[in-house]
Amino acid sequence: MKILLSKCTPIIITLITLITLTTLSCTKYEIPGNQAPEKDPVSDPVVVSTCDPDTVYFQNTILPLVVSSCATTSCHDQASHKDGVILTDYASIIKTGEIKPGDPKDSEFFETLTDDGDDLMPPPPYDPLSSEQIQLIRTWIAQGAKNNSCYDGCDTTNVTFAGQIWPMMESYCTGCHSASAPGGGIVIAAYTDMVSLAENGSLMGSIRWESGYAKMPTNQQLSECNINILQKWIDDGFPE
Repeated sequence: MKILLSKCTPIIITLITLITLTTLSCTKYEIPGNQAPEKDPVSDPVVVSTCDPDTVYFQNTILPLVVSSCATTSCHDQASHKDGVILTDYASIIKTGEIKPGDPKDSEFFETLTDDGDDLMPPPPYDPLSSEQIQLIRTWIAQGAKNNSCYDGCDTTNVTFAGQIWPMMESYCTGCHSASAPGGGIVIAAYTDMVSLAENGSLMGSIRWESGYAKMPTNQQLSECNINILQKWIDDGFPE
């Protein structure tokens, strides 16, 4: 037995050595400076959406539209509160606009949008809301008139005037700067108007609320995402 063990000992030692070397060669070691670079969140944007396409969101769609079209100076902002109606925030819109959640036809605010008489809102010379905008408000009320919002990502990879810029202007700016009622003498009614404002620097100066420029929109600054989208459109040469 001792003779057998003495003969097997070199073989056992050799096997142990081979197993140890094999294990070491298979172990992963991180060499400083050779790790895979982490993704840059700026150059590698990830667009994540929590928005339901069948839902109309107050903070995303309704509030900007109402503020731009109705909560203007001498009309329904906090200072003017014409006829006691204030349309600058959710609570005021529900209360003073006499919104009946779930029932657009019995909501005073909605009725004024479709009135064919002196109660039509916005009143002349301001442009009335488009049928699409009125339908958005109708749907929001029918869905319960909730103070809801969602995050739709911030995709700046392919910004165009028709795709992102003009819809943004319709929500936030054209109510105060239409051709029929150009607030501050500024008209935002077409592609050429936007290009002119962008080229002279007043567009970005105003939406960033920079010193020396009129704040636009006056009651609600654009989100960082929307500001970035506008800047990208300018940097890319105003694609239509």
